[in-house]
Amino acid sequence: MIGRFRVIRRLGSGAFATVWLAADDVLESQVAIKVLAENWAHHPDVRARFEQEAQVLRRADSERLVRVHDYGELPDGRPYQVMTYASGGTLSDRLANGPMPMGAALRTATAITEAVTVLHESGVLHRDLKPSNVLFDTVRGAERVLVADLGLAKAIAQASGFTVVVGTPGYMAPEQSLPGGGLDVRADVHAIGAMTYQMLTGQAPHYDRARVVAPSRLRPGIPRQIDRAVLRALHRDRRRRWESAAAFAAALDLSGRHRPLRRLTRFAGTTVAVAALATTGGATVPDGTPPGWIRVSDATGTISVAVPASWARDLRNDGWNPASIGLPGGISPGLQVGADLVGTGSTGPDDTSPMVLAGISGSIPPPAGATLPIHPTCVAQPGRRVAVGGLSGRVQRWTGCGGTGSSYSEVLLAGSSSVYLQLRQSDEVDRTDEVLRTLRVPSA
Repeated sequence: MIGRFRVIRRLGSGAFATVWLAADDVLESQVAIKVLAENWAHHPDVRARFEQEAQVLRRADSERLVRVHDYGELPDGRPYQVMTYASGGTLSDRLANGPMPMGAALRTATAITEAVTVLHESGVLHRDLKPSNVLFDTVRGAERVLVADLGLAKAIAQASGFTVVVGTPGYMAPEQSLPGGGLDVRADVHAIGAMTYQMLTGQAPHYDRARVVAPSRLRPGIPRQIDRAVLRALHRDRRRRWESAAAFAAALDLSGRHRPLRRLTRFAGTTVAVAALATTGGATVPDGTPPGWIRVSDATGTISVAVPASWARDLRNDGWNPASIGLPGGISPGLQVGADLVGTGSTGPDDTSPMVLAGISGSIPPPAGATLPIHPTCVAQPGRRVAVGGLSGRVQRWTGCGGTGSSYSEVLLAGSSSVYLQLRQSDEVDRTDEVLRTLRVPSA
């Protein structure tokens, strides 16, 4: 017996603790009990860390994390935690059979990001995300992914003072191997990227001349957009990674599962009619579309924008996820239109084809409250204020990206509606204001 729980069998053990499956005969359920190893039970620092893990999990109290139900001490002084028992095994068990089906891999990766986002919102870095710390359980017939083992977790507020190298090789970010190098949430993003890579390919991130090989080279058929999302999560320079776990989840979502790519020439109805009118070279049409431009809208008709006809070859118009700029996640009205949304299959300066992403969301706060993407290979220009109809906000422009003539414009507007736009342009002519003048949203 451990407390009032009847031990059934050992589930596993590590360097610091052993986990037992036990029965709660009173509540007629099973639990997992983690007992600190005897040789560590009298080390004050290890004991404090064991207790801290239980406190963090109890405070977070999320269905995406293993929950701690009780904490106690055995007669010999060893502390223990009574936790959720996940009957479906670990991600490590599943990866022993090779790569996962692509849909399952992406769903699992997204679930992990959601769990880690809960931790980050609670002010905690995990620091040791790996397949053996990702568990599966079934609740009311639906499978659930849980993140466990916060033995190395630390407060984000203390990240600049970490002096001990911790983590698991193959998953830990490069900066984790540098004592005192300072960590932030992007260390956990790297680990999630490594697990996603392994779920898709069946092996840990594979390197060729110090660069990570795109997952699609190991498993043909993986969309290039997924390649880009995963490679960015694994970037050695954390400034080039996704800025949060939620942003990585949004990229996976936008890249693969919910964002079909369409060719404008396949459209019927009003969109084709507008396209035909816009390319005739006539005067600006009543909706504000300049001659030679094409107007596109999201699937709900909530937001629309016009772009030069040469930009309007590909369209995704079934929404966007505000988590991509660090805001609460969920699909909101939005579109992405560009000359080649499939792209070159890599991140950064190789993505030079013209593109506009436009999304609307009631959850966007005033412009100062959002985190606009940073483009490290570009030169930041002075930010400026801008007004569009009933909206106002700011524009941050980045030029000379990767030593080319390409540029990015990051735009956040607020008013009766709140709108985010990203423009990628391939030459030195800045059409940001021209595109903004064509923006149409409710009451703007």
